Amino acid sequence: MAAKLKKGDRVVVLAGKDKGKEGEISRVMPKDGKAIVDGVNIAIRHTKQSASSQGGRIPQAMPIDLSNLALLDKNGKPTRVGFEVKDGKKVRVAKTTGDVIDA
Repeated sequence: MAAKLKKGDRVVVLAGKDKGKEGEISRVMPKDGKAIVDGVNIAIRHTKQSASSQGGRIPQAMPIDLSNLALLDKNGKPTRVGFEVKDGKKVRVAKTTGDVIDA
């Protein structure tokens, strides 16, 4: 199945403790159906001090399910993603505005 959300996309969280928060996707894990969004779903990880790192309580973004994310269109509104073939190339299209997402 084609990827509706990709690294670098601006998304909004639709459900969960961070509902309504916006961020940029930093990593997508298609096999697990999850993505890591900057500033969303933050958990505190306790790390041991070593020669290279300080250690302590470090906030870290945890994966969030792709079904709980919606792409933001050019107007800043959440939108679903569709696919169309334009000029012989398959492109992502915002359902709300009909604009092509991939340039």
